[in-house]
Amino acid sequence: MEMENVLRPVTVIGGALVATLIAGWLLDLLLRRADARHTETPLWGLLRRCRLPFQVVLCASLLRASYRWAGILPDHAFGVGRFLTLVLIASAAWLAVRIATAVVDSAYARYAAATEDEARVRRVRTQVTLIQRVVTAVLVVVAAAAMLLTFPPMRTLGASLLASAGVLGIVAGIAAQASLGNLFAGLQIAFGDTVRIGDTVVVDQEWGRVEEITLTFLTVRTWDERRITMPVSYFTSKPYENWSRGGAQMTGTVFWHLDHSAPIDLMRERLQHVLAEIPEWDGRGGGLAVTDTTPHTVQVRAVVTAKDGDDLWTLRCAVRERLITWLVAEHPYALPHIATAPAAEAL
Repeated sequence: MEMENVLRPVTVIGGALVATLIAGWLLDLLLRRADARHTETPLWGLLRRCRLPFQVVLCASLLRASYRWAGILPDHAFGVGRFLTLVLIASAAWLAVRIATAVVDSAYARYAAATEDEARVRRVRTQVTLIQRVVTAVLVVVAAAAMLLTFPPMRTLGASLLASAGVLGIVAGIAAQASLGNLFAGLQIAFGDTVRIGDTVVVDQEWGRVEEITLTFLTVRTWDERRITMPVSYFTSKPYENWSRGGAQMTGTVFWHLDHSAPIDLMRERLQHVLAEIPEWDGRGGGLAVTDTTPHTVQVRAVVTAKDGDDLWTLRCAVRERLITWLVAEHPYALPHIATAPAAEAL
């Protein structure tokens, strides 16, 4: 009888583990075959990430259904049952999160592959990322609530909390006003299409690309590899520049301060040759004009175009450098200079 009390729980636990390993292996095998057969969608390959949570759910279910019959810690049967229930709830939420993530990532990958409009792809990426975070948060909250409700004292506490829900809601709303504002601002950004992941923006005189958007904060990666983290409410309450809005193509300017004798016509011709040699120029526009004058210099402006903000920056620097080099070599008299005169001799 004592041997049976030892062998039965060992057999049940071992059988549950073996069944779990076999089921996980079979599931992974089926998903790999489905992924090889349906190459048009990455869903089946992404679902392979669900193998571990699936095994935990299966093992917890098997043990939860048989722990009393198996006699696993009979003196603590209630605690064992409670523990297995909590593990089952947590692993089920884990599995649901993995499945939801796989479905969302698969849908986004198929949309990105079939859509040529980069702006629309970035918009959808921003939306699905925030939707995925919302779904994950909801599943975690539901799982945590379900785990708490397995404890009888929590049920009584829940009834008393419901009775004062109105007061608590007002207090929580006042205390979490900033957090709630960021939450709603994140949803507004996701579905209002004001800023997207990958957009080029200028915020507080800092130029960079939007690298991450969550429900509460937004990260901008600057040109010098710094990360600026800002509350998403900033982008719904203050002005900022979005260079990717309405298309990535951009027009930029290059300025020089030159002498009044500068050869403007020759500079126009040279500008066209320089633009033709720079691959970042998209060919849409390129012109040069005198935009201002002072008693000592004239201000010359070149207008150039590029397909996006990165190329425009490179193009402006190259045009400025090459035309200055050309002026120094061919027309040094055109560079600004200061007229001087000998000082009067002291009497």
